[in-house]
Amino acid sequence: MQYNIDLIFNFRKYLLAKIDLFSAEELNYIPENFNNNIIWNLGHLNAVLQALCYRNSGLPIPLEEKYFYPFLPGTKPSDFIDENEINIIKQQFITTVQQIQIDLENGLFKQYNKPEKIEQIYNIQLISISDAIDYITHHEGIHFNAILMLKRIIVCK
Repeated sequence: MQYNIDLIFNFRKYLLAKIDLFSAEELNYIPENFNNNIIWNLGHLNAVLQALCYRNSGLPIPLEEKYFYPFLPGTKPSDFIDENEINIIKQQFITTVQQIQIDLENGLFKQYNKPEKIEQIYNIQLISISDAIDYITHHEGIHFNAILMLKRIIVCK
């Protein structure tokens, strides 16, 4: 499981470096035929990590509601996210992974309730926190590619 935590952490650091110089307008830009933008994807990855690890373990979500619910699966950007909020989301992009690591080391995740939607959609059963972390690496990869595609569109426009 440590390998996957490190993988998530390192991918996230790399991704932040790739978008570091983008303006708030660029991070909020939704290209034609797209449903989301770069900053929504970052918030989404934070929210899914929290949902799969904390909520499914019966624990409170460490993120404030405004950084959680608007980024869950099935949502899309509804408002412009300003520079201050972007900085918070970027900070959470790293600190959420660090907090999971600490909470894993402290044995916080004692139970796990499998998410039915993932099983219905992908035919994958997540029955433990370890399974959730494994799945999160897959989920991060999907959005990592989406963010890089959005980045290329922004750079070329």
